[in-house]
Amino acid sequence: MSASDRAAELRALIEDADHRYYVLDDPSVDDGVYDGWMTELIRLESDHPELVAPDSPTQAVGGKVAEGFAEVRHREPLLSLSNARNADELADWHRRIVSLLDAAGPAGRPLRFVVEPKIDGLAMSMTYLAGRFSQGATRGDGVVGEDVTSNLRTIRAIPPRLRGPAGASPPDVVEVRGEVYLPLAAFAALNETRAEAGLPTFANPRNSAAGSVRQRDPAAAAERPLSIWCYGVGFSEGLHLASQSEALDWLREAGFRVNPEIRSYEGIDDVLAACKAWEARRGEVDYDIDGAVVKVDSLALQRVLGAVGRAPRWAIAWKFAPTTATTVLKEIRVNTGRTGALVPYAELEAVEVGGVTVRQATLHNQEDIARKDLRRGDTVIVQRAGDVIPQVVAPLIQRRTGAEVPFQMPDRCTACGTPVVHPAGEVQMRCPNRSCPAVIVGSLEHFASRGAMDIAGLGEKTVRRFYDERLLRDVADIYDLAARRDELVALDGFGDLSVDNLLAAIEHSKDQPWERVINALGIRHVGAITAEAIAAVVPSLEALLAAQPDDLAEAEGVGAVGAGAIVDYLGSAVNRATLDRLRAAGVTVGAPARTAATDGPLTGRTVVVTGTLGRMSRDAARAAVVAAGGKVTNSVSRATDLLVAGTGGGGKRAKAASLGVPIVGERAFHAILAGEEPPPHRPSGDS
Repeated sequence: MSASDRAAELRALIEDADHRYYVLDDPSVDDGVYDGWMTELIRLESDHPELVAPDSPTQAVGGKVAEGFAEVRHREPLLSLSNARNADELADWHRRIVSLLDAAGPAGRPLRFVVEPKIDGLAMSMTYLAGRFSQGATRGDGVVGEDVTSNLRTIRAIPPRLRGPAGASPPDVVEVRGEVYLPLAAFAALNETRAEAGLPTFANPRNSAAGSVRQRDPAAAAERPLSIWCYGVGFSEGLHLASQSEALDWLREAGFRVNPEIRSYEGIDDVLAACKAWEARRGEVDYDIDGAVVKVDSLALQRVLGAVGRAPRWAIAWKFAPTTATTVLKEIRVNTGRTGALVPYAELEAVEVGGVTVRQATLHNQEDIARKDLRRGDTVIVQRAGDVIPQVVAPLIQRRTGAEVPFQMPDRCTACGTPVVHPAGEVQMRCPNRSCPAVIVGSLEHFASRGAMDIAGLGEKTVRRFYDERLLRDVADIYDLAARRDELVALDGFGDLSVDNLLAAIEHSKDQPWERVINALGIRHVGAITAEAIAAVVPSLEALLAAQPDDLAEAEGVGAVGAGAIVDYLGSAVNRATLDRLRAAGVTVGAPARTAATDGPLTGRTVVVTGTLGRMSRDAARAAVVAAGGKVTNSVSRATDLLVAGTGGGGKRAKAASLGVPIVGERAFHAILAGEEPPPHRPSGDS
């Protein structure tokens, strides 16, 4: 085979693999095969520079740094949308278009509508000439945008060539419209990385996506795990479509990523119900949506309706309650958490954000406050997306009067008055008092929580009540409550039944496996997954008490920092006394309940599970890995053998891909567990 033919074959193989991975979320080959193809193509193009094409997959890692963005005039304007914020406004829009169509003549009733999620990203126009991606541009003012072609080529979900039936000719020209966005999981991982590096964090995923698309250096854009949802066709030559539904079908067939939950409806009542359904579940998806878009399905009727100004009459945006609002930051207060960390939060003048009245918001830490220059009395922007805790994004400096007061962290714990410390290398200040009421209450809540000892009935309010009544001062006190049953029954709001249920849950918790007990202790840097790894290395309390830092560091994901935290915890006489009391109470202190199978499809493999799985929870998936002989860790590293990726999980996907860790979807995972498929191996040469 000639170099030219082989390069063409490799491009086709890579493009098909990209389509299955980034568009269909159904990987078809393991990373070793994919990387082999890419390496061979890079070598071929290096040996034969004349074979390099702008749409080659090898160019998706970024080209030359741009001096500036050229202007692009859209062949067909990218119109903005009018808004409906309630049922009456949506009904008014419906009456207007029906009246206009009636006046224009026979309209072909009944009217059909398409309802789509309104992605809060960056609108893009992508032009394909003879089936090849030629130019990408931002919306701009709707008529003229910026040429960001090089950066869009780095987004693997955007096909370099149109797909379609074999032998079919692509349209001469077609403009595809879509919304570039950053998945929420990837956004969180990006902000975490920037914060650790001392860089400003992005206020929201949209700003992050916009900043990524407008990077001067395409290589920098390529490092951001951007994706796209495509929703329409603009100008075209050689493409004949009758409806928006047909346009969406064509986009799917041509290889574009189209939201699978777009639906069509006939009655406006069904349209309203669909819009409300999207609003109700906005927090369940891994992308920001700020509304739903309603479109007349027939393109012929769209042309009859036309546009007014820069908004089409044939479409409207059902806008959700805003996720940002402005209010006054009345006070900055500080809470002490179970690890002693002092965490500031904002007290706000009550404001409605995303349909919820917000009076408090997180401020993360003192460095975040200083970076944003937040002051008491500031008018601030507050954000709430889905079920995320509200946060203060930024102050409106232009509204300052001079009466605003800069914030200073207290030098004493707000819960117990102990002078705080600022450990080297840490962002947060801490209360060193192990008897601090806030530390004790937080530790009790964590110990009883669902992911730890799972004691039903011992939630936040009950823990606080029992602390105030001097019934609890240590986690081991929980197992003395049975002897104080009469005192519990005598409390207001408690009766025989509720107390007996609580005591039964406490008794049941004694049988929780050893790894759960380790997690419940609340040792810094030790979470549920790390606790499982520790239990595998120190399978009993005696082994834990005798362990040296080097022994603990052998546990997957622990390292020197985690080992040091465990040693510090065990160095406390109070903590050792607590452990002795837990053992005396009959709490499991050894022999993990789950032991990896000695022989199974994942024997000897280190596996990470991320994202949302459709057929099982992440905990169930992790248990299945252990039952199949594998070992589960929480973070992707060079020691990881396999990443099981559901919906979302963008940050771990990206890291796994960069390290050459094989990635499988849920279907392949179940096939591996059933022994129907072998688990993929890392490419040779990786370590």
